[in-house]
Amino acid sequence: MDKHRKARDQFYASVPSFWDRLYGMEYALYDCLAISQEACDEIRTATAESYSIYKKINQMVRQAPDETLLEFGFPAKALPFLRMMMVPYETVIGRFDFVQTEDGLKILEFNADTPTFIRELFDVNGLVCKEFGMMNPNEKEAEHLGKSIRNSVFHCARQMGMTDHPYVVFTAHEEDIEDCETMKYLMKVAQIKGATFVPLNQLQVVDGEGVYDVDGNKIDVVYRHTYPLEALLEDVTDDQFPIGIEFMKLVGERKVGMLNPASAFLMQSKAVMAAIWGMHEQQHPLFTEQEHDKISRYFLPTYLDEDPFLETGDTYVSKPAFGREGDTVEVRKSGETLFEQKEKSYDHYVKVYQKYVDLPVASVKTELGVKEAHLLIGSFVVNEKASAFGIRAGAQITDNLSYFLPCGVKGANEWT
Repeated sequence: MDKHRKARDQFYASVPSFWDRLYGMEYALYDCLAISQEACDEIRTATAESYSIYKKINQMVRQAPDETLLEFGFPAKALPFLRMMMVPYETVIGRFDFVQTEDGLKILEFNADTPTFIRELFDVNGLVCKEFGMMNPNEKEAEHLGKSIRNSVFHCARQMGMTDHPYVVFTAHEEDIEDCETMKYLMKVAQIKGATFVPLNQLQVVDGEGVYDVDGNKIDVVYRHTYPLEALLEDVTDDQFPIGIEFMKLVGERKVGMLNPASAFLMQSKAVMAAIWGMHEQQHPLFTEQEHDKISRYFLPTYLDEDPFLETGDTYVSKPAFGREGDTVEVRKSGETLFEQKEKSYDHYVKVYQKYVDLPVASVKTELGVKEAHLLIGSFVVNEKASAFGIRAGAQITDNLSYFLPCGVKGANEWT
């Protein structure tokens, strides 16, 4: 293991500004899971077809009354902003979490607003593939990512009536290395002239006027990809100025642009999955016959109450409408909790109940030896096109201690 650890540390030391360790523990594995080209194609098809369903439902949800949006778990503070459209895409960067089952790929959730795992898949995965002599399934996706960010930024600027080159700021919590470096990576691939990184706590919101950097320069577009909208809406300064709400008012008044757009947050609620499944069960005419086939293929039964699972006796998962890294997730059967995450940070949100499926297990090489880990597929949608994908390896409930497991194409029969 000393040899493996030495090789691992030497490799990741050559990758600048990357968090190969998190919380003092190994995060990025020095290993590469071999997958087939058929598996790659299956993931990208599932991503594109699943997104088409989400896009259609989002257009309907946008027209829903406030009461329905509250039932979906959206904070009351968000209601004035949820229907805003700044770019011709529902989300610029979103990520599906899929699990490979005996019945094919199934969606666990769609992080449409603030998905991480970007640098890992668009950049580092390719470096590991080269190290292990495999083909990178995400080849050229970083180029597509950069073009898509530029495209969205300038759509956003035009919506604000701008004709000049916009001043674009990428922002995140400076003390969070993953968030901070993710935003700097997005800024790097976007290659937008004059763009800069400004920590969240240095942005200055002037009521009714605009958003400014510390030098007093007016910002045209704020890229806040790692800062959840539900957290932004609650943000206040030390003197209790509601900076988050005032920022969103400026977005609504077209005095500053924001990406990801509010429409991404509209898809973020896991209650949207329950709406999709409920309409599918009723064979709702909003969806065509082909779209109902896609829903039955990729979506798991999901509801806003647990009664359907209490009747069937099936094992199911309780998860908050808004939540991350497995926090507040419980696996239940007959109303009893089988196992759960200790963290309950999102317990105040509306819950959804989804049919439980086992994650497949594989052996992975860690610096402490070979371990068995559950595999979860993260697959990105970038400006409405299927893009980079990759693997998290960890516990049955994927959390922030799960590993990044690089993957590459080696042969047709390695993993399907």
